[in-house]
Amino acid sequence: MSAHVVLSGSVSFDYLMRFPGAFREYLPKNNAEPFALSFLVDQLVRRYGGVAANIAYTLALLGERPTLLAAVGEDFDTYREWLESHGVDTSAVKVVEGEHTASFFGVSDLHQSQLGVFYIGAMMHARTLSVLDLPARPDLVVISPDDMEAMRKRVQECRALGIPYFYDPGQQIVRLSGEDLRAGIEGATALFLNEYEAKLLTKKTGWSLEDWRQRVDFVVVTYGPAGSRIYTREEEHAVPIAPPRQVSDPTGAGDAYRGGFLKGYLHGLDLPTCGRMGALAAAYCVEAQGPQSHTFTWEAFRERYREAFGESLP
Repeated sequence: MSAHVVLSGSVSFDYLMRFPGAFREYLPKNNAEPFALSFLVDQLVRRYGGVAANIAYTLALLGERPTLLAAVGEDFDTYREWLESHGVDTSAVKVVEGEHTASFFGVSDLHQSQLGVFYIGAMMHARTLSVLDLPARPDLVVISPDDMEAMRKRVQECRALGIPYFYDPGQQIVRLSGEDLRAGIEGATALFLNEYEAKLLTKKTGWSLEDWRQRVDFVVVTYGPAGSRIYTREEEHAVPIAPPRQVSDPTGAGDAYRGGFLKGYLHGLDLPTCGRMGALAAAYCVEAQGPQSHTFTWEAFRERYREAFGESLP
């Protein structure tokens, strides 16, 4: 029987645009001064997104049936059909009447740098949801960016109930207090970050990487084209990327990484293998436009893993 995994976090519509230039040529060097910038984009698409939903999508492609714990707006019907058709359990998703589902507006340039803003919408009601209301006790909860009060609540519930959780504060590091972040790390099984988030988390918590790795079983930090690193209390594992066949859009690559990593973790594989599975899932994602546009079968994933890393999955 598969493990019961609950993904708590954002579900959104992503409005993705492309700027045919380089942001760095226009961003002011003195960020202390007010500025106004406008970029003329040459492409706009709407995709399904949100961190929790993105992770759930990739994990479902890999044959699992994760449960999504999130609050959405009354415009969620077609999105629900999409997720359910790919194997995601949306029974714990709360629809808030009179609200729009959260929305992300992102612009990527020719160097895969991205600027974005996020409208919270119905996500603010995620604080009314509870792990206690789920019909079955989860084996693992992933706490990803969400309404801040909801994130605090998930940490408290998991710690009180003794439920293992992965802490993935992501974009909400900016808004959560150092106290909130330290509490999330203290009780977690694992901590997930990208390189920029790791620097920001150090500043917000006053804790270094060494402090984190002594408090959780392992820390995963992704470094984009430089791959990722997995830190335990005693070891450090460098994980290379899986070379993408093309680079279309970076949106959601980190979420896909988490989905691939989770697949390996749920089946008891060693951490470097989990990281390589995450890297391959991320490669599939960047080859498509949007965080839920990639697709593959488990058989195809296993074959490409062998091609990319020179070894077979167990």
